[in-house]
Amino acid sequence: MASPSSFLLLAVLLALVSWQATASDPSPLQDFCVADMNSPVRVNGFVCKNPMEVNADNFFKAAALDKPRVTNKVGSNVTLINVMQIAGLNTLGISIVRIDYAPLGQNPPHTHPRATEILTVLEGTLYVGFVTSNQPAPNRNKFLSKVLNKGDVFVFPAGLIHFQFNPNPHKPAVAIAALSSQNPRAITIANAVFGSDPQISDDVLAKAFQVEKNTIDRLQAQFWENNHN
Repeated sequence: MASPSSFLLLAVLLALVSWQATASDPSPLQDFCVADMNSPVRVNGFVCKNPMEVNADNFFKAAALDKPRVTNKVGSNVTLINVMQIAGLNTLGISIVRIDYAPLGQNPPHTHPRATEILTVLEGTLYVGFVTSNQPAPNRNKFLSKVLNKGDVFVFPAGLIHFQFNPNPHKPAVAIAALSSQNPRAITIANAVFGSDPQISDDVLAKAFQVEKNTIDRLQAQFWENNHN
């Protein structure tokens, strides 16, 4: 007969397996679950549309991802295709983006709280990188970076702060990326910290960044533009 400690160990192991299984978008339990955007029921994701009412258009969008986009003052434009644009992505755990970069433009440091990202350069050159989490030394906040050329591929692990920068002062760049969530979202670090509504106390931020409060006040007074469409 198993001892109580054995049962406890088994329970812990099952809990860990269960946590790992639910750490990202849940796996579908049917062929598809097209999002019913009109349902009043609120769930984690979207309620399934009646499969008898599903058609090919639920899995399609004429997104024109082959066409260039106008970039903003940070020099980029992120065009996201997720479940909000294609209802058939519901429960499938994937989305796609086109990113346009002006000369010397960047997709500033940000994180996707629910997705790993795999990016490929279609045109131009990109300097990319990410920073690891607050681990024990010597791996604490380690910065990993790479210069990518046309056709190169790079992976940004889920939840880690990352960026892309076009180092060419004369030519734009274009990338396509896939993300492992139907709705990955993005948290742009500067926008979230200095452009929150309502604002974070300048006392808090001055202490956190070890600068004078007037520096924080100046940053908070700026308009923090969103480059995610």
